[in-house]
Amino acid sequence: MKFNTKTIHGGQKIDPAFNSVMQPIYQTSTYAQKSPGVNKGFEYSRTHNPTRTALQNSFASLENAKYGVAFSSGLAAIDAIIKLLSPGDEVISTNDLYGGTFRLFTKIFEKYGVKFHFTSLHNTADVESLINENTKVIWAETPTNPMINIFDIEVLSNISKSNNLLFVVDNTFASPYLQNPLNLGADIVMHSATKYLAGHSDVVLGALMLNDDEIAEKLYFVQNASGAVPGPQDCFLTLRGIKTLHVRMQRHCENAHKVAHFLNDHEMVEKVYWPGLESHKNHKVAKKQMSGFGGMLSFRMKDFSKEQSIKFLEKLHLFTLAESLGGVESLCGHPATMTHASIPKEEREKSGVTDSLIRLSVGIEDVDDLINDLQNAFL
Repeated sequence: MKFNTKTIHGGQKIDPAFNSVMQPIYQTSTYAQKSPGVNKGFEYSRTHNPTRTALQNSFASLENAKYGVAFSSGLAAIDAIIKLLSPGDEVISTNDLYGGTFRLFTKIFEKYGVKFHFTSLHNTADVESLINENTKVIWAETPTNPMINIFDIEVLSNISKSNNLLFVVDNTFASPYLQNPLNLGADIVMHSATKYLAGHSDVVLGALMLNDDEIAEKLYFVQNASGAVPGPQDCFLTLRGIKTLHVRMQRHCENAHKVAHFLNDHEMVEKVYWPGLESHKNHKVAKKQMSGFGGMLSFRMKDFSKEQSIKFLEKLHLFTLAESLGGVESLCGHPATMTHASIPKEEREKSGVTDSLIRLSVGIEDVDDLINDLQNAFL
């Protein structure tokens, strides 16, 4: 089954109750039992829910995985993976990391004895120098948030496998339409399904996809024991969003291509970070492992202060100033004061998140209107 068909049919079955074509919303917390423990596998909706099961099957299909696991948010999905570790274990991650992930790692799990190293995942020598007997995980985002760095998944997979490490890839910015990390050697793929998978800025949800039986069993245990599960309404909305993932992503990519080139040619823009530009330092890697370059980009103004950058954002109309990304509508943000505010200024500036950096989530509106909106904000 090809990807465009998977978004609609992957992992799905006609509901057996009334042959409903669309997956019903099973808005129930518990299930009647004819006899204790005899109930077709559904007992309590924290443990299992038919709507969530359908979504998890869809997740698995999209990433060519054996298992899909749904959580109440992307951070809850990340939380579940780190709960596989023990005090004294170590994680190697990128120094260009989503602020929420950085906060979870450093403010929550470091208190429980898990140690995190943040480095450039481009330099394999740097990565390998951090590996020791306590290292358990390599954690990568690609593309990264917000600098849109691209890391070579196959290279990092080889390092992980040669050192018996778990390799996790946050694939949120690419979506399964553009990139399938499991096919390239990742052990677990993570998504903030809030973003491109659901696609309409009306749900918060997280996803994990993987093939390993033992790890899947542990993650399902954490999902049930910790209880950070999505409700059936959110699962339904995400399933509905997935059905148009392929057509939405195609337009996101087309629009971002034109917006990136417009900004790249603008006299007031110092640098554009979008992997489809040949000037992007990771363009060749992106071309190798992605089928397109995505709808996310960042750019830096020439000699703009924090106040000038914020004023530019306030002048935009079609690009809505808001948190999040990946919806059908275009969004803009100031990472230094929004998504990455939890990262100390010195640390975030090392990775390029300066006060003049602006991030765009390019939506599926008419691209001429989006470019006019940007042009007017420059005036």
